[in-house]
Amino acid sequence: MKKLAVMITSPPYSNLSVTALDYIESALQSGVELVGVFFYQDGVLHANADVQIANDEFQAINQWQRLQQTYNLPLHLCITAAEKRGINDEKSSNIHSLFTISGLGELVSLTTTADRLVQF
Repeated sequence: MKKLAVMITSPPYSNLSVTALDYIESALQSGVELVGVFFYQDGVLHANADVQIANDEFQAINQWQRLQQTYNLPLHLCITAAEKRGINDEKSSNIHSLFTISGLGELVSLTTTADRLVQF
């Protein structure tokens, strides 16, 4: 496997967030090219700048930010799924600046570019 795409469908307070982040970082450290991460279904909640997770709980957004800055990791947000969950890019945008607004066409592009798609 040389190229990997990841789809996140679990919310930021799920244990799968930790698993996904660990998996992604391990893949990157072992030389796998990560073509992108696509946030879909409840996974779009990772991009909600208004979500406040208790300080004693895992802060997924901090880890996404670290990975994005360290590896220039593309983080794609499905805008349709986001809007269904009250996350939008209008005047009072509540989308964290780390994320690129995308549609399902981007997911298709990622999957055709990658050798493997992994979903968390």
